[in-house]
Amino acid sequence: MKDVHKSSTTDEAGLLYDSGVREAMSAFALGGDTLALEAAAAIRSAAQAVDRLRGHGAGGRGLSTGALDVLSRLSSGPETGLSIGELARAAGVSSRNVTGLVDTLARDQLAERVQDQHDRRSVRARITPAGREWLASFREPTQRAMTALFRGFSPEELAQYRHLCLRLAENQRQIEQHLSSEAR
Repeated sequence: MKDVHKSSTTDEAGLLYDSGVREAMSAFALGGDTLALEAAAAIRSAAQAVDRLRGHGAGGRGLSTGALDVLSRLSSGPETGLSIGELARAAGVSSRNVTGLVDTLARDQLAERVQDQHDRRSVRARITPAGREWLASFREPTQRAMTALFRGFSPEELAQYRHLCLRLAENQRQIEQHLSSEAR
């Protein structure tokens, strides 16, 4: 994996960019404008950095980012648990994907499947006491890692970064909805 500091430099506005990415993306850019492609590459790099630190905080437990997200959602959900569909909608992934993640959590005894009290045909996922303990032990190292990762960012910058990332996610959802309606 390439060290980001080896090819990062600043542009005329004093903003960081990756010269290696800019060079590689120039072949794909329409009219030579690489900015959107560079931004996408930077987002991937940032997401990978966050995921690597989250993985270290998992203490070798081997939880994927997806499984960790499901466990976190279960910890803040109702005591009766959440349905696979509810978890999938909240995470923006397929029910099949969530089923696999719940399988992993159940295998590790961090979550369990329980019958829905109102619909006997439906199953819900619920965090176990071991899952709550695991999350509690995960919080402190994760908080330290995220504080270090975002060192030097002002609260306003963090809020703006969050806003921009969520705008990207919303644009992606709208594109998928448009493509889905065209396919019908």
